[in-house]
Amino acid sequence: MIAEPEPQAAATLEAPAVDPATILGDLEAGLVRAARPDPDVPDGWRVEPAVKSAILARFADRTTEDWSVGPFEFRDRAALPPRTLSGGPWRIVPGGTSVRSGAHLEPGVVIMPPSYVNVGAWIGADTMVDSHVLVGSCAQVGARVHLSAAVQLGGVLEPPGARPVIVEDDAFVGAGSALLDGVLVRRGAVIAAGVTLTGTSRLYDLVEEHVLEGTVDRPLVVPERAVVIPGTRALHGSFAASHGLAAATALIVKHRDPGTDARVALEAVLR
Repeated sequence: MIAEPEPQAAATLEAPAVDPATILGDLEAGLVRAARPDPDVPDGWRVEPAVKSAILARFADRTTEDWSVGPFEFRDRAALPPRTLSGGPWRIVPGGTSVRSGAHLEPGVVIMPPSYVNVGAWIGADTMVDSHVLVGSCAQVGARVHLSAAVQLGGVLEPPGARPVIVEDDAFVGAGSALLDGVLVRRGAVIAAGVTLTGTSRLYDLVEEHVLEGTVDRPLVVPERAVVIPGTRALHGSFAASHGLAAATALIVKHRDPGTDARVALEAVLR
């Protein structure tokens, strides 16, 4: 059974001022976000271009600096140091994970090694980030999400107005899947292993018998509680037909049910 959604206070608040000098600390504290819930805009998410512009301003300082964390050594932009993780209400399992400054982690987040969380990312409460996962710059991940092994969430810092990848509460993203170019995965959706979705992908809904397609201006939205698996579609033309060629695509095969919940549930003790 999926828990009832928690109130999204950010949906009704005005966006605070954005200062490049304090942007990393403000992001880590959750005072600002690269995108925030807002029921008054299309798809329910308001992008904050000023946040990404402030992050880019930090990259303008090309001074580099060295850091040592245990046996690991780093050399990066001085204005974007590794994030301090000790003492927080989360679990970062040893083994090579790196969380960049300006990434926000809610209580109960678990990150398995090795994983990488980039600047501007938001990870919601009790979310599991499994091994070899990339959470790209400014990606927004909700509460109680499971990002399985080797999942990639694309980052976006340019152009500043582009929407980041968003995965809403209670979603499950299967091993080796990639969500790129501003894809929005709605609450409770299940992305099976090996699915690749971009902002302009076509998603074939076998349940409702229609095609969902994103554009550069309004990226693909995966419906709430949809179950998406990898598939193929035949390519047109005599050459393609003679060689039996097909293109990879994604299919909605059903909506989430108790059987699906049981298969994607994570042992509570692992949290």
